[in-house]
Amino acid sequence: MLLNSHEPRIAFNRIAGKGPEVMFCGGFRSNMAGTKALALEVHCTAAGRACTRFDYRGHGESDGAFTGGTIGGWLEDTLAVLDEVTREPVVLVGSSMGAWIALLAAKVRPDRVKGVALVAPAVDFTEALIWERLPAADRAILERDGVWLRQSDYVEEPDQITLELIEEGRNHLLLGGPIQFDGPVRILHGMEDETVPWRFAIRVAEALTGRDVIVTLVKNGDHRLSDEENLSRLLAAVDEVAARVAL
Repeated sequence: MLLNSHEPRIAFNRIAGKGPEVMFCGGFRSNMAGTKALALEVHCTAAGRACTRFDYRGHGESDGAFTGGTIGGWLEDTLAVLDEVTREPVVLVGSSMGAWIALLAAKVRPDRVKGVALVAPAVDFTEALIWERLPAADRAILERDGVWLRQSDYVEEPDQITLELIEEGRNHLLLGGPIQFDGPVRILHGMEDETVPWRFAIRVAEALTGRDVIVTLVKNGDHRLSDEENLSRLLAAVDEVAARVAL
């Protein structure tokens, strides 16, 4: 389905059921047909729990160009789905960039978002993992051309990193101070993650203002954590957060 009241139109799929509802926020260049999103929907359906997955603008089935996307724009898309599609208090599940988006959404919608489960949280990645690590030559290309092509570890086409993505992302950085959220949080991170260092999970946990925060480190885990064993860990974490919210 398409959320026609929002511009650009955002594609989503919602399964009705009991609350708290689960809503999945995907990663950079990912979409709602990914392994974790579908596994979460199947799991919630079996439990009779409402579940929503969606595509940010420029991703998957949603309108818009990927190169026009920013953290703020993708946050707007998330809030539109949260406000107009979901029906119950929500547990947000965020993967990689989606973890950053989920924490931003939780911060501005504390009345709706009551719990969070995160996988390999790429919080502040535009600054900490791209800009600060760019060699001078690549940074000069980005500043001159407005776009820099980064080889992707997951798809054949390179990532198109825009200067707008970097500069606009600075409006949403979280790790420089406390992250205001008091609901239950569960974080999973692989210690063999070559995309987002596992220490980011610790930094996020330290920054969160709430006390009900648990980090699980998977020593042989990669960035995706999408194999059967780690999907089971994620689904168990979501169930735990949902149970805490329902108390």
